[in-house]
Amino acid sequence: MRVLILYVSVGTGHMKAAEALKESIERQFAGWSVDILDTLKYINPIVDKIVVSSYLGALKRSPGLYSRLYTASGTGTGIYDISKALNKLLSFKLNSLINDYGPSAVVCTHPFPMQMLSSLKEKNKIKIPTVAILTDYVVHSLWLDSGMDAFVVANDLMKSEMMQRGIPGNIIFPYGIPVSPKFLTRVDKKKLKQELGLEDKFTVLVMGGGMGFGNIDNTMASLLDCDIDIQIIAVTGTNQKLKAQLELSAGKSNKKVLVLSYTDKINELMDISDLLITKPGGMTISEALVKGLPIFIISPIPGQEEGNASFLIRSGAANKIEDSGQLISVLSQVANDPVTLNIMRENSRFLGKPHSASDIATLLGKLVLG
Repeated sequence: MRVLILYVSVGTGHMKAAEALKESIERQFAGWSVDILDTLKYINPIVDKIVVSSYLGALKRSPGLYSRLYTASGTGTGIYDISKALNKLLSFKLNSLINDYGPSAVVCTHPFPMQMLSSLKEKNKIKIPTVAILTDYVVHSLWLDSGMDAFVVANDLMKSEMMQRGIPGNIIFPYGIPVSPKFLTRVDKKKLKQELGLEDKFTVLVMGGGMGFGNIDNTMASLLDCDIDIQIIAVTGTNQKLKAQLELSAGKSNKKVLVLSYTDKINELMDISDLLITKPGGMTISEALVKGLPIFIISPIPGQEEGNASFLIRSGAANKIEDSGQLISVLSQVANDPVTLNIMRENSRFLGKPHSASDIATLLGKLVLG
């Protein structure tokens, strides 16, 4: 059996969800093979460059504009219609790929390839099972397409909302965002801290997603300058300029600081940390919840990440930090109050879906094998 997973490279979360699912499928089903495809890059590199560049440019230079575009695309008119029409137009090349590749099922971790697949299903061009995996904690109209055979969402609240918006409940599965099976393992905290040159004390992990977005430089400046007895791990993703800036700042501080670029050791780093400070990307949040990490939210991207933040705050697993003064005040309270910290840990752990990837793999097995 062959499974094709489709994503779009706007951020790293869609790809990481695909990789986590691939790992689980191949562990669970001997002889199955899984391939992951950057859909727009395959179909039309020029369109891919325009879409990705526009997305990143809007986030960096005009988050307010991005927020308005996100809201407009969720109304079912205008941008939503343009997206549907464009993906319908591009679907012919995806149809050729599927015919040549011959998968037993296709999975999407981004709404653009899902819209292409749905268009092909509606035309009876493909008849294999198709699954959409929503990689945030909010429902957006771009995902609401009844042409799919199954939808995987982060929780029961999302399932209820999708049902209210017309998707049949029997094809919605609240299994969670797929997280790599390695996040189910635990490391020896003291040993790893020693290996990394860290001390056995309260550890703050600062992350900005795979591309190093978020107000990390100001956050780090506040942490380095505060009187709280902490050590810091900062992950800057692919943002090498940010890494160099943080290393320079860390060199002037008497605090223990470890600055890393893009790393596949997030599982281990979360294990040795007591608190995560991050922008609330769906994948980072899902990994942290599996680990039972308390979360401080900074710099949410307008739109989906603001929705993620609201969900976490309502659930008691996170605090939203508006400025450096609030950061140090709340951090001081949490770091010196084991009861509050433990409540946040338990709330985080309660929301986690540690077996999401294996549950989705099982679902695929049922859809393919009957």
